[in-house]
Amino acid sequence: MIIGRVNAEYEATIRLSVYGVDGQIHEQTAIIDTGFNGWLSLPANLISTLELQWDGRGRATLGDGSECLFNIYSATVVWGEQTITIQIDEAESELGLWTKS
Repeated sequence: MIIGRVNAEYEATIRLSVYGVDGQIHEQTAIIDTGFNGWLSLPANLISTLELQWDGRGRATLGDGSECLFNIYSATVVWGEQTITIQIDEAESELGLWTKS
């Protein structure tokens, strides 16, 4: 079971464990964004620290109708009681299940 909290800005959050290329687990507080339809987005500096594998580029239409291009990576995360590999979208804004550094 995944248990979350509501932060001071009234955002739903959970603790998320992401594996770096070195096998070390990096814990982050993640904001749940119910309007995001991907798995997880992380800022570039954290992706660099984790040395995640680059998988390609993606395109998204934002709420204002504009489009943006972004890099896609893969990472292993602990989700509930399972360890799974998911796609990570690189984003500096609060998209999806987004982690705060």
